[in-house]
Amino acid sequence: MRPKSKDDLIEAANQKFAELWEQIAKLSEEEQQAPFLFDEAFLAKKKETHWRRDKDLKDVLIHLYEWHQLLLNWVQKNQKQEKSPFLPEPYNWRTYGQMNVAFVTKHENTLLSDAKSFVYQTHEQVISLAEEFDNAELFEKEKFDWTGNTTLGSYFISSTASHYDWAIKKIKQSQK
Repeated sequence: MRPKSKDDLIEAANQKFAELWEQIAKLSEEEQQAPFLFDEAFLAKKKETHWRRDKDLKDVLIHLYEWHQLLLNWVQKNQKQEKSPFLPEPYNWRTYGQMNVAFVTKHENTLLSDAKSFVYQTHEQVISLAEEFDNAELFEKEKFDWTGNTTLGSYFISSTASHYDWAIKKIKQSQK
């Protein structure tokens, strides 16, 4: 069930984050470093580009890290009255897939150990940032002009629990 309060948001984010690391812990070091080998028949059925974009666990973790960064930067800038969209220029909600590909390219030489560290750090930063807001600020629409018609909490959920659930499913699928 989608969180509807600050406590539920933080609990869901932390629970899914723990589940993500439990899933990773089930993998040997070799499996963690290995490329994803999704079967072509499986890929042919999948429309989402991420199935071909993310080549390994590192790419998945980097994706989570970069989306944490998007949230952190967006909230912090707007809190300082620096009007800023969630997605950085030149991207928008029609072209964010290109941004996700750019994240993979940007981190081609990032080590898995660094990606793990980055995600741990930014998860903690996102949770700390969520703690700064009350229920109304997180879950009332139009509480902030910079969130548009969406609640601030929805952005936090999307960047944490929902994204962690996506990562868990992807990692599980890579082991089939």
